[in-house]
This record gives sequence, C-alpha cells and structure tokens, in this order.
Amino acid sequence: MNDHSAVREQVAAACHTIAAHGLVVAEAGNVSVRVGDHVVVTATNARFEELAADQVVVVDLDGERVHGDLEPSSELALHLGIYRRFGASAVVHTHAPMATAVGLVVDELPCVHYYMLKLGGSVRVAPYDTWGTPELAENVLAALEGRSAALMANHGAVTHAHSLAAAVDQVLLLEWACTLYRNAASMGTPRSLDEDRQRAVVEAALARMTTNPPSLPEETS
Repeated sequence: MNDHSAVREQVAAACHTIAAHGLVVAEAGNVSVRVGDHVVVTATNARFEELAADQVVVVDLDGERVHGDLEPSSELALHLGIYRRFGASAVVHTHAPMATAVGLVVDELPCVHYYMLKLGGSVRVAPYDTWGTPELAENVLAALEGRSAALMANHGAVTHAHSLAAAVDQVLLLEWACTLYRNAASMGTPRSLDEDRQRAVVEAALARMTTNPPSLPEETS
C-alpha cells in the first residue's frame, strides 16, 4: 500500500505556509491533494501551524480511509465533490479573516482587479449551511461553477487548482482581493471590471503568449 509519504509532507508544508499568512485560526481549515484514486487530506482537528505529515491521512474516492490513524477532515465531502465535478488536483479551505468578513456582507465579490481573472473573475458567496454537511458541500460546488474560488457565507473560503502550490497561491490571492475590496469600499463604491474589460485582459494575455511563447528546454543527447 502506498502511503504517499512525499505528498503528505507537501500538504503539511502547505499548511505551515497558510498558517504563517494568518489564514487559519487553530484547527479551522483543511487541505487535500488528489493522487490517482486516492486523496491525501488533513486530519480533523489538526492545527495548521504545527501540523505534521502523520496528521495527514489517505482516503479513496469514496472517502474510506486507506492510510493513517486519524479521522480525515470533517469537510471531506466538499473536497471529494470538487474532485469529482471539476477534475482538480488540490483543494484548500481556510477561515481567512478578510475573506470571511467579506462573505458576511456581499453575495458576490466583484472583479475589482484583473488579477482576479486567475480565480475566474468575480467570486460567488455560497449560502450558509452547517459545516461538514452535504448541503454545505452542494452550496459551495454551485458557487464554484466556472470559478476556482468561492467564499462561504459565515464560514470561510475555498480554492481548487491543478496543483497544491497553485491552490495555495489562489487562497492568498483571494485574501488579497478581499482586502483590496474592503479598503476600497471604506472610501466609496469600488469600480469593477465589466465583461468587456475582462475579455480584453484575457485576449491581451493570449496575444502575449502567442507572440512570446514559453521556451522549451533544448534537447540533450
């Protein structure tokens, strides 16, 4: 049986990074990575700042534990749902303070900066339901349609991506965007980018990639 030791170490390191940025309180939050037919996920009640690899467990895609002595995160159903619906490789859920605060007062975080297009544009707020329930998972999955991030009303935030590093970057970006929005809203009504302006940013990025494609490593014999 493969215990995915290296991935468990990576998840623990990611948790330390998230805690260092102040995006979790005590044991609030969870991180997972999909590896084939297995999901490597933080255990329930694990504190991010001191989390060790043995506090990361391995489950199958039905949520059955296959390695580790601890119980997986109480939000496992949400993680599994994201993997099934969106084909992601990693999921990060936090109780980040600014993201949680913004989710208390808006139904959607508008696209106030072009960097938010990395999240899919505006970020929806999933309606509140009790933590760990199928109803909460369904609410968040609906909010994530066409997006890689969602806020969770009276709860926190979640991101998913093609890699663990990218999912962590996205949760940091989301917290930055929420802080930007809060700061702007304290001075007036923030301007947001409409669909035409968002499309122009995407087209500019694609044009730049076409003009300056990433270089490939030279073949060596």
